Amino acid sequence: MSDAINVEKIFGEDVFGDSAMKERLPKNVYKELRKVIDEGAELSLVVADVVANAMKNWALEKGATHYTHWFQPLTGVTAEKHDSFISAPDANGKVLMEFSGKELIKGEPDASSFPSGGLRATFEARGYTAWDCTSPAFIKRSSTGATLCIPTAFCSYTGEALDKKTPLLRSMQAINTQALRILRLFGNTTSKKVTPSVGSEQEYFLVDRDKYLKRKDLIFTGRTLFGAMPPKGQELDDHYFGIIRERIGAFMKDLNVELWKLGVTAKTQHNEVAPAQHELAPIYAEANLAVDQNQITMEAMKRIANNHGMVCLLHEKPFEGVNGSGKHNNWSLTTDDGINMLDPGKTPHENKQFLLVLTAIMAAVDDHADLLRESAASVGNDHRLGANEAPPAIISMFLGDQLEDVVEQLVVSGDATSSKKAEKMHMGVSTIPNFKKDATDRNRTSPFAFTGNKFEFRSLGSSASVASPNVVLNTIVAESFSYIADELEKADDFELAVHDLIKKLATKHSRIIFNGDGYSDEWVEEAKRRGLPNIKTMVDAIPALTTDKSIALFEKFHVFTRAELESRAEVQYEAYSKAINIEARAMIDIAGKQIIPAAIKATTQLANSVNTVKSACADADVSTQSDLLLEISGLLADTRKALEHLRVVTEEASNKNVGVERATYFKDVVTVAMTDLRTPVDKLEMIVDKDLWPMPSYGDLIFEV
Repeated sequence: MSDAINVEKIFGEDVFGDSAMKERLPKNVYKELRKVIDEGAELSLVVADVVANAMKNWALEKGATHYTHWFQPLTGVTAEKHDSFISAPDANGKVLMEFSGKELIKGEPDASSFPSGGLRATFEARGYTAWDCTSPAFIKRSSTGATLCIPTAFCSYTGEALDKKTPLLRSMQAINTQALRILRLFGNTTSKKVTPSVGSEQEYFLVDRDKYLKRKDLIFTGRTLFGAMPPKGQELDDHYFGIIRERIGAFMKDLNVELWKLGVTAKTQHNEVAPAQHELAPIYAEANLAVDQNQITMEAMKRIANNHGMVCLLHEKPFEGVNGSGKHNNWSLTTDDGINMLDPGKTPHENKQFLLVLTAIMAAVDDHADLLRESAASVGNDHRLGANEAPPAIISMFLGDQLEDVVEQLVVSGDATSSKKAEKMHMGVSTIPNFKKDATDRNRTSPFAFTGNKFEFRSLGSSASVASPNVVLNTIVAESFSYIADELEKADDFELAVHDLIKKLATKHSRIIFNGDGYSDEWVEEAKRRGLPNIKTMVDAIPALTTDKSIALFEKFHVFTRAELESRAEVQYEAYSKAINIEARAMIDIAGKQIIPAAIKATTQLANSVNTVKSACADADVSTQSDLLLEISGLLADTRKALEHLRVVTEEASNKNVGVERATYFKDVVTVAMTDLRTPVDKLEMIVDKDLWPMPSYGDLIFEV
């Protein structure tokens, strides 16, 4: 039997997308719904009823029994409440399957148990989910059966955004408005819409499920809180792009099929740098759809890994000493008629519109580097950023040789008169064809790099929603575009004004450009000299949300209100404190109930060995056993002392005020105590008999998948 997959046939079959709508909706209804999607017109309840009925019938044919408003609260993961399509039985006891436009448009989940940062009191439970028709409904299949998932926004009873999607949609409106102003100034009268396009590269680890279940730290926190490095790690670079193992390949095959059915354009798959680490990358999609599809991807990875006897780890740093996982956010601006506003063309120095857009983004990133850094902040990402495996915590831009040269010309002389050309690649082998190489190299250490016709924001962690960085990118660039449009719309000489504005922005914000090694100590000093912020932790990054500058920015473009920003800061502080508290208590539990007993057993065996040998032969040399006994006993004492200290400081955290005070205490005191406990435990693992050690080692986890 052939296992060939007809991708064209299955792609999007579980999505109520444009083709399904066109096939199943009356022409006038389809046309009106497309107008809502494309132009933001208001949807009538009459149209909603027709769409809901068609969507229900389609879902029933797919085997669905329930529907859910699928939304993205501030937990960072998705949420759903399932309702069946059945209605009350009729007089004959027959159940009807119904779904109205009102049920499609609005849902009412309990809002009291989701993070709100003080926007909602616990007793104020009402919240609303509202249909986002720009992101198509889809069928999710799991042990509960097939469920119709309707992407929605989530807000409180009083209208504040309690989710990731609402501010993203607001930011997309803002950048569309301002980008169209720029295009109109350059004579473009045909483009009707500008949309941020996003491609999110997803890194992840796969480990054996049976071994995972023997690690309480992985179960409770998603990362190993203890663990000594195996003899081999990633130093040979033999895993990167290496042959995909059979078990992993079977997982990837099933993952691709599910994602393709859900309309996710899974494109690239490969082994990443660390053993047991892999990556999946899709083709670009509109930002809103890309965010939804990345959540779908992460959910599918976890579910399908379980089907293959594995667990998918999305934590940014599941293993100390090997590379962690990120999620590169590739961002560009595209019009409805196919124009990429970040395409430099063959002669960038002559492309005034591109240069204006480029310098506008330079200004946005320079002015709001703290917000970009905050958008990538998470507890797990504190282990990655700046750790010589991910971009540094310092936000800078990489433009490459060609564009850096153009910008330098603008700064030095006020005019750019040339662009470096791409050369042919000569490999010295007559049978290998020569080809034109790119005009510039890549820089893997840059957090914000230009890569041909897009920017790649590389700081985001693997478990995070890609909504947050795109909200920030869209809004800060909208601000730059707004400033530029204001200046040019009142200019008497447009060409001269464009020329002067490009030079002004390039000169003022050139400090943000850095093409060198972002991992070097020299860059840290150079960035400090340039006045660029170096925000090292999540707790240090959170205040960027509520500065007067940030509040003015987001309120101007109606993306966040002051109250929404302040609430998100509180949610972030609370999330940090809760995560570290769980990690600390997990360490206390594991050390007290598993590691110390194992070490005591080891010392007992050694002591018995010494006594047994001495009894058999009084003159026997037992120095090796004695030395090991002393070493393990010393480390055991260090472990016990560190454990008690961690217990004390963790309990003390509850006495700190909720918010910044408690989060700061966890960062400055508890995490240090956690490191102090891990140090002797990892040394113990290296000398205690493997049969006595209470959990699988790193070697077991990352090499035996």
